[in-house]
Amino acid sequence: MKCLIIVDMQYDFLPGGALPVAGGDALIPVINRLQPDYELVVATQDWHPADHKSFASQHEGKKPFEVIEWKGDRQTLWPDHCVQGTHGAELHPGLDQHRIEAIFRKGMNTEIDSYSGFFDNGHLKSTGLGDYLKGRGVTEVHVCGLAADFCVYFTALDALELGLKSVIADHATLPIDAVTYARTKQQFVEWGGELKAEG
Repeated sequence: MKCLIIVDMQYDFLPGGALPVAGGDALIPVINRLQPDYELVVATQDWHPADHKSFASQHEGKKPFEVIEWKGDRQTLWPDHCVQGTHGAELHPGLDQHRIEAIFRKGMNTEIDSYSGFFDNGHLKSTGLGDYLKGRGVTEVHVCGLAADFCVYFTALDALELGLKSVIADHATLPIDAVTYARTKQQFVEWGGELKAEG
């Protein structure tokens, strides 16, 4: 079975949000058109507590987009975003949710960030998405949404590492940083992933 994973189509990642991806709102009709092509559609949702340690506001003297050492790993510090229960954390209502069978929330542990829809960044805790897809007989995933160079990429990469055929729907995602995305796309293909353009 082939599954579409829609990543983090939330207000805070769209123009006007706390951590916007330029042009991100233009992806909504593209993703809506994609959904009928898949037997299964699921989504992810960034869902941070207000004191999440990935927020620059939680580190005195630090600014958004600085990179620090945290818990033995590199951590990009972000503006406060997708805080649980806020408008910014909501999925955009323009996204057709009728075919979305399940939504997997991530980033809920205060102490560790979670880009991937499958695991936190330290692979310490699973969201349950991997087991869910296995239980539904999924063998191939196509990943779209925001942002291409972070949550989409790491979701697609974890799918690959779990033994699934993994494809980034390149026409249905946009990056925060195009240079970073160009590099990560190349790595993804080298590791066995695929890129899919429209059609």
